Amino acid sequence: MQQYQYLRTTLVTTVSAALVGGLLLAGSGSAAAAPSGISGDFNGDGYRDLAIAAPLGKAGNKAKAGYVAVVYGTKNGLDKSKRTIISQANTAIPGTPESGDYFGDRLTTGDLDGDGYTDLVVGVHSERIGKTDSYGVVTVVWGSAKGLTKGVDLAAPLPKYRYALGWGLAAGDFDGDGRTDLAALSNSMPQLNIFKGPISRGGNAAGLVGVDTITQTGISADRIVAGNVNGDGATDLLVMGPDEKSSANANRSVLYKGGKAGFKPAGKLAGGYDAVIADVNKDGYGDIVTGNFMEKLAYEPNGGPGGAVTVTYGSAAGLSTRTPVRITQATAGVPGSATKGDRFGWSLSAGDTNGDGYPDIAVGVPGKDVSGKADAGAVVVLRGSAKGLTGTGAKSFTQNTAGVPGSAEAYDQFGGSVRLTDSNKDRRAELIVGAFAEDKGAGGVWLFKTGKSGITATGATNFGAGSVGGPKGLSYFGEVLAG
Repeated sequence: MQQYQYLRTTLVTTVSAALVGGLLLAGSGSAAAAPSGISGDFNGDGYRDLAIAAPLGKAGNKAKAGYVAVVYGTKNGLDKSKRTIISQANTAIPGTPESGDYFGDRLTTGDLDGDGYTDLVVGVHSERIGKTDSYGVVTVVWGSAKGLTKGVDLAAPLPKYRYALGWGLAAGDFDGDGRTDLAALSNSMPQLNIFKGPISRGGNAAGLVGVDTITQTGISADRIVAGNVNGDGATDLLVMGPDEKSSANANRSVLYKGGKAGFKPAGKLAGGYDAVIADVNKDGYGDIVTGNFMEKLAYEPNGGPGGAVTVTYGSAAGLSTRTPVRITQATAGVPGSATKGDRFGWSLSAGDTNGDGYPDIAVGVPGKDVSGKADAGAVVVLRGSAKGLTGTGAKSFTQNTAGVPGSAEAYDQFGGSVRLTDSNKDRRAELIVGAFAEDKGAGGVWLFKTGKSGITATGATNFGAGSVGGPKGLSYFGEVLAG
């Protein structure tokens, strides 16, 4: 089991609470909406929506079965009254809730059937297949004018051997044929499986391609991130994990270039545990931002004091020859100080927060101590510019920031997840922050508004599972955000 999962498991076992209540299902919004084709728009009304995972939540009276809450976007932003709860307790979703399924702790989105509505993909990697020794299913919940209502498990073709299928997920047009494909990791060989699109409503993919990343590059795949680096129209894929060809088994990443000829390794770069691909210097090529929350060690060469993010710039050839840029909390302009255990870079998201055309990067710092409260957590927003990503103009937010609801408490893990998204269609991305350990593991989500100067704490709001129809108690509500 990789270190990222070990740390997650450790956090799970340090927070305990009893779950009460049951799952509720509420309406999603306009049934008359036409498909917009906008990424992250589940109900086709032209506004981006948000999926919020609660992987330790109760479903069908089974603790830690997990569920996903979906909140729909409107002209006024995300509207909690327009929401849906998705779990295996829903008759329209395949499977049966079981303790330890952790439904929702792996999510991605994409229009898999090409109907213009964004679909939600859930990797249920802990799901046991009957009484066999195989584990892992991938569930697609289809977007529609009524929002996310019905789902199907991928049925065919499937890998011959399955162990933890759905461990990682990413969607994109990897072969450049204009149809959305789905990449899914497993802990059996080959680790990387590409389901060719379109995927039918019956759960059948157009084909399956296995990629053995260990044999090809030495990288034992633990996380995958999709994006277009070289601007050729085909989606590329970043594969992250330990490099078995390294003497220290160092954590590294490798870029696989997409195209009609199939995935081709295109060079190794800084490793980490989260990443995002965005054109932060607006030169037409996607830049790879990797986050490594660990300290700098032989097996963590891209860690740093309290964690670090590294920007590897893109070019027409793929990875640019430009020297990668490493940013920590000790970088000029970044608020605060770099302290061991901060976990700067634990979570990442990209979006243009002030409408200047340059994507900015939200960085989760869930291990940050705030006013003497251990691991209360913080979020730093770094600014994109013609020079690329820098510390200039960076902002930092905690629960103690004026205007932010609540107060910093020990072990809240504020910043455990981050999402920059434009839910009200004003061409500026708002900031969404998850604190999965808030209130002894119940979890919570904070919504930050944005303006010409970027993200602001003024007018920030927050809510927990109960506000969107979820059960109270231990759930890790907000551990994963997607849309």
